[in-house]
Parts: sequence; C-alpha cells; structure tokens
Amino acid sequence: MTTSLAVAGERLRAFFAVDDPWERPRPTAAQRRNDLWIALALWVWGALGMELVRSIADPRYVDHPVWVQHLLIALGTLPLVWRRSHPLLVMGLLQLHMFLVGITVSEVMRGFTMQCVYVFALFTGVAWARSRRAMVGLVAAVLVLMFGWIAWQYALGTAVQEILDRREDARPAHGLFPLVPAAVAFDVLTNLVYFGGGIVGGQAAWRQARSRDQLERQSVQLEQQADELADRKVVEERLRIARELHDVVAHHVSVMGVQAAAARRVLDRNPEAAAAALGQVEESSRQAVGEMRGLLGTLRRTDRTAGTPGDDARAEGTGPDRAPQPGVDQVAELVHAASSPGFTVTYQVVEDRPGALTEVPMPVGLSIYRTVQEALANVRRHSTAHTAAVVVRIDREAGRRFVEAEVLDEGRPRSGTSGSGLGLLGMRERIASHGGTSEIGPRVTGGYRVRVRFPLAAGS
Repeated sequence: MTTSLAVAGERLRAFFAVDDPWERPRPTAAQRRNDLWIALALWVWGALGMELVRSIADPRYVDHPVWVQHLLIALGTLPLVWRRSHPLLVMGLLQLHMFLVGITVSEVMRGFTMQCVYVFALFTGVAWARSRRAMVGLVAAVLVLMFGWIAWQYALGTAVQEILDRREDARPAHGLFPLVPAAVAFDVLTNLVYFGGGIVGGQAAWRQARSRDQLERQSVQLEQQADELADRKVVEERLRIARELHDVVAHHVSVMGVQAAAARRVLDRNPEAAAAALGQVEESSRQAVGEMRGLLGTLRRTDRTAGTPGDDARAEGTGPDRAPQPGVDQVAELVHAASSPGFTVTYQVVEDRPGALTEVPMPVGLSIYRTVQEALANVRRHSTAHTAAVVVRIDREAGRRFVEAEVLDEGRPRSGTSGSGLGLLGMRERIASHGGTSEIGPRVTGGYRVRVRFPLAAGS
C-alpha cells in the first residue's frame, strides 16, 4: 500500500512538473489588456444571465436582493483582470467565492457564466502559476474544500431535502436510477468534469508554454552559434590572408633585397648585370603590389560588393581585370625571379605523362606555389646557401597519383635570423586542408628540405 501511494505521488509530481525549474514569464502588456476585456465581457455576460434567470425562474429560488446578486457577479468576474499576473491569488479567491456564494446566494453560483468563470480561474491558476509546488498545494486544498462541501451537504441531508422539495410539484422521473443516488452521482460527475478539465487543461497549457519558450531559447542559441561560427570563419579567413600576405611580402622583399645587393656590387664593373638585377627588383615589386591588392581585396566588406563588378576594382585602383591567383604553372617564373648573382636556383619538372602539370587543380597548385615561395624566402633569409633546387613531381605510388614539390639547399642556419613562424604555420595549414603530407626540416647530409605531397583525384 505504501509503495502504491509513493508511486502515485511520484506520478502526480511528474504530471504537475513540481521539480521543473522553468518559470513561466510574466504576462505582456497586450495580455494584460486582453484580460481586462475578458473580465468586463464576463461581467456583462453574467449580469445579463442573472436577469434572464430572474425572468424565468421560480421566485422562491431567486429571492435575494438584485443589488446583492449583481455585486457578487462583479466580485466573481472582475478579479480575472489579474488572472495571469497573480494566477494563484485569483484562483484561490474565486474558488472561495464559489464556496461562500454557493452556501449563501446559490442562484449566483449556479449560473452558467459563473460556472465558466470558476473553471476558467482554475485553468489559469494551473497554467500560469510560477511556483508549481504552491499551485499543487492550492489545487489540493480547493478539491478538498469543494468535494468536502458536497459530501457535507448530502451527509446532513440539506441537499437531499432541497431535491425532494423541488420534486413535489413535478411529475415522477422515468430514469433507471433512484432520485437521490442519481442526484448525488450527477453532482459528483459534473464537478469531476469541471475541476478535472480545468486542472488537466491548465497543465497542458503550461507544458505547451514551456515547450514554446524552450524552442525560442534554442532558436536564439542556434542563431548566436551561427553568428559565432560565421565570425570564426571570418577570423580564420583573415588569418589565412595574413599568412598569404606574409608569404608574398617576405618572398618579394627578399628577392628585391638580394637583387639590389647584387646590383650594388656589380654596378661599376658590369652595368648590364646591374641593370638586369634592378629590372628584377622592379618586376618583383610589381608582382608584390599586384598580389597584395588581390589579397586585400578579399578583406573588403562594404556595400560596394553588391554593386557593379568593377566598383571594387576601380576603388582599389586595380582595374576591371585583376590577375588570377598564381598556380603551379607560375613556379618557373618564381624560381627565375629568385635567382640572382651569388644565389642560383634550379627548377625541374618530373611528369608521369606529358602535360600532367596542367592537370593539377587550382587550389593545390596555389598551395604548391606558396610552399615553394615560402621555402625560397626562408633559404635567402635564414640560410648561408648559395644554391637551391626546386623539383615539382607528378607520379604514382601504390596505385594513387600525387603531385609533390621539393625545395633543397645545402646551407647552414644563419644566426640572428629567427622568423615569426607564420610561414611554416600557413604552409602546414594549406597542406592539411588538401589532405597532403609534408617533410620539413634539416637534412642528414647538410642543408634543409621542404617537401610536400598532395593526392590527386583518380581522374586527374
């Protein structure tokens, strides 16, 4: 028995969500205005109903003063103005109103309008109560009071006598049940339907409000997460562009420095070689400006992007035809620009079939170009090497094709030339983004090796 009661208690607690921490938000201004109109409409409806009852009912059963009846109707309907802002208070007051008016001025309590008001107040109290524990306690008290009152009336015989008095002048009933048991059962079942409907409906409305609130919160959270992801992608893209800029500037500045130094050394002895070196400086500076403009253009986030295609280009001074991103085809030009008097770079392409170099996808080609660019810039800045070798290889291993770029030098690390690390970081990120592998570090025989390998699609 004790176990059954405990199980029933747990089920009731779960049904009424007694331990749920969610608290229903307070009503909005629009909801409070609606409650005012609802209360006024019910007041008018109740007053009209009372006058209709007075017009058709036996005067013996509607014998209280008119002003008392209408005052009690007003006191039973107008508190609904605060039904959502103070749900438990309104529910308790109106259930008490039903009890007190029922034993004093029963024609008011038994009216259809007031019956609806009492159930409506019970429904609202369950649906809008912020404290579920207090709501359950008040509902239990109301049920004990109401059904205790019914039992008390029938136990003392007053309700039975009233039924018999009303049947004195009426014809005998023809139902299946005796008069008094049928009246008792009718009252009990009617109240079970009224109170049960109000309680179950109110709890269903509360659960629906909780679900709606949770969905709204989840929607807001998803929007915030989407914004955070978008911001993160923007930051990642800008970091990528910063690394690209690092590669571009480091490479071209290193080339210009080497060529300018070479031109200075041979300016008096070999003016033609000096002129060629200065030409390389000029060409490298133009390439650097062009590539930087291309990268910085992607950082622009203005309304001009929605305008004509040439707006951004004209704003940046680059013209309508911006040069495309470099690829594996431009590695030869990169090697040529890196060579200078005192520093020689060789370039070799190894293909498994003629024209294979042109089949390398553009994103992979850009990664190979940037890798070679960063590797050569590091050789000039951080190594004592006088020569370097660049090899781009397209071959097949274990039945799968790959493209590989390798940069070798024979120098030793130069002291006092430590870098920022952005170049190697950007290099490894590019490699990882295309599913490639890398081998970066000093060689056993001396010098340094940078070798990267990217898989090619089966149809490449």
